[in-house]
Amino acid sequence: MVDNDKAGHLLLALQNGDAEAFTAIYKSYWYDMFLIAYRKLRNKEAAEEIVQDIFLRLWRERDSLRIENLNYYLFAAVRYEVIDFIRTKGRAFEHLDHQGAFESIQDLNTENQLALDDLLRVIDECLHILPEKTREIFRLHKLEYWPISRIATRFGLSEKAVEYHLTKSIRVVRTHLKEVMILLLSAATLF
Repeated sequence: MVDNDKAGHLLLALQNGDAEAFTAIYKSYWYDMFLIAYRKLRNKEAAEEIVQDIFLRLWRERDSLRIENLNYYLFAAVRYEVIDFIRTKGRAFEHLDHQGAFESIQDLNTENQLALDDLLRVIDECLHILPEKTREIFRLHKLEYWPISRIATRFGLSEKAVEYHLTKSIRVVRTHLKEVMILLLSAATLF
């Protein structure tokens, strides 16, 4: 990892197509990013693939990315990609709390794994109910840990408007999950 000033210079050079800057970024960050992904997944190949995909995307989209802090961007990307990998590949993890943090667990029995998969599916469906901008604001804030001020800048909104979108999305998610829980509890009492 490099200090913020050097990272800023490397990022500027990268956005101008400097392959040496990309190589310097890769060498500086690859191992730390790999360790984070590996600690969560306990799978070397998957962790390597995730980190490689992030760097591939960084190079391909270098001129269109709006990155203010390279350190923050890369490590948030690892967290988000690990969560996405777990969701799509069906890996077991304990839960997503209100800030999107997660912890991997070793041995879930089949029944618990199915229940967890169902919960994740419901959360994912719930997020797709939201309008695209609201969903994106929710994702950036809750899963990638962007501060409200940065989201406001990205979307050209006031911080109050971003807070409105977050409040709206949290309310929708909470209501949807509450309805699902009521249905699940009702079904459980029938058996």
